[in-house]
Amino acid sequence: MQRDDAFLRAWRDTATRAPEPEDDDFARPPLRCRTLWISDLHLGTPGCQARALLDFLKHTECETLFLVGDIIDGWQLKRNWYWPQAHNDVIQKLLRKARKGTRVIFIPGNHDEFARKYLNHNFGGIDVAEEWIHETADGRKLWIIHGDLFDGVIQCAKWLAHVGDSLYEFTLKLNRYLNSLRARMGLPYWSLSKYLKGKVKRAVSYVGDFENAVAREARKRGVQGVVCGHIHHAEMRDIDGILYCNDGDWVESLTALAEHADGTLEIIDWAQHMPVPAKAGAQSQPVAA
Repeated sequence: MQRDDAFLRAWRDTATRAPEPEDDDFARPPLRCRTLWISDLHLGTPGCQARALLDFLKHTECETLFLVGDIIDGWQLKRNWYWPQAHNDVIQKLLRKARKGTRVIFIPGNHDEFARKYLNHNFGGIDVAEEWIHETADGRKLWIIHGDLFDGVIQCAKWLAHVGDSLYEFTLKLNRYLNSLRARMGLPYWSLSKYLKGKVKRAVSYVGDFENAVAREARKRGVQGVVCGHIHHAEMRDIDGILYCNDGDWVESLTALAEHADGTLEIIDWAQHMPVPAKAGAQSQPVAA
């Protein structure tokens, strides 16, 4: 049995367990939204900011939660199995939300492409789908995809994507050491990889090409907007009449996309919502807990 199938079996087994008691901080009222989108959690890697993610899941409520790909990093798990308790807690929390009535829809990405074998299945109340059309409260139709199908490197040179993934992991490892030092100095979290991507002209061009390609395809499909992940770059802007939304990631930016009751969309930077002690804890742990 391959690890991919073994993990999905463990996910299904987890769904049948008795729910664990909640430990929410009632001093912080939850942020209530109509819809939330998160992606690129990369559970199974040291770079996953699991404590910040758990804080987000505990202090937000929504009718529908979209998991927009790369939730579980199958690439990393194949190289080296890494699954601390905090990552299991995230899965438990997602399953608990589904049990309590939140509709949870999982759109697999390239790092958890093994889940594409299970499209149109349900695991513990979580629906697995290739893509989705979501209608906002104000009547706009949004196409929901992970986005890797519009990444030329993924489609044409997957081996190069794996090399880049290994280099990215090295950057994140260096970033954790830097932020451990910054935390001891009382400085806020800072993303080295995000800084480097912002400075490298070729990376900036890659992001722009990706965004334009996704927006063009959304226009062909006759929708008003698109929500995706994949490139770890939170963004919401108009591209030739198409609303392009990227919900970011939970490795660097700690961001989500939210739809409010009136259909208004907003990128949420969760680092701004977390209490100071929680931020310091996330910085000082090698997996951000």
